[in-house]
Amino acid sequence: MTAVAQKPPAAATKPVYRVTGAHVLRSESTKLWSLRSTWITLGLALLFLLFFGIVAAWRYHSAFTSGRRMDPDFADSTALSLSLFGVPISQLALGVLGVLVTAGEYSTGSIRSTLAAVPRRLPVLWSKATVYGVVALVVALVGTFVAFLVDSGILHNTPAALTISSSGVLRSLLGATVYLCLVGVIGVALGALLRSVAGAISVLVAALMLIPGLISLLPTSWHNAIQPYLPSVAGESMYSLQHGPHTLSAGPGFLVFAAWTALALAGAAWRLSRSDA
Repeated sequence: MTAVAQKPPAAATKPVYRVTGAHVLRSESTKLWSLRSTWITLGLALLFLLFFGIVAAWRYHSAFTSGRRMDPDFADSTALSLSLFGVPISQLALGVLGVLVTAGEYSTGSIRSTLAAVPRRLPVLWSKATVYGVVALVVALVGTFVAFLVDSGILHNTPAALTISSSGVLRSLLGATVYLCLVGVIGVALGALLRSVAGAISVLVAALMLIPGLISLLPTSWHNAIQPYLPSVAGESMYSLQHGPHTLSAGPGFLVFAAWTALALAGAAWRLSRSDA
């Protein structure tokens, strides 16, 4: 009769988590930096930009100061073109890591957890592309500008000498930076579209390196009409200091390469929203 009735303990309230763009971005950033392959591949991309650019400048400087016959491939080189000598190799490292950002989750099955946490799906793709695009942009910016500054010091007393204030140099360096960034974003899109690491890397390598060589087998009129609009050729025009008669200028080259990037992202978005994980 005199016992005091005790109230049942209140149920612990669970915190409410909302799926917002900022949360998805933070999640994708955490996943990217938690992988050892991220650090290794980004380090290789930066190393390729610096190593090949500086070695090319030293080779030019050595041939010029020794009085030896200049290699025809280096005869018309500038400090800019020599500093960007590693771009074709660095683009593979950045593109492959972009593939791993998306296709790697499909190969391990962790994409199911990702899509369960973000049921709308498409924010996952946009966040992956944004996070990795910014990372690739920073790596490319550091690599291209450091390589050029070092090469400018090596070649300051040669015919190839250029400075950052020379006409077109800053535009070309920024063009190379944006190009490498978009290559990484294309890798992300191909990984989401094909959902296979090997398949996406194969398509990436073919688009950037193999198809331009195969196009050269076509008749000259076809070759001149098609080649400027290939991804790698349009991208190269973004950072070239001088443009040939059958190549695009920097502005149209950027628009063409941006269109290829948008096409890859559109295909990835379509499959992500229509197909099961």
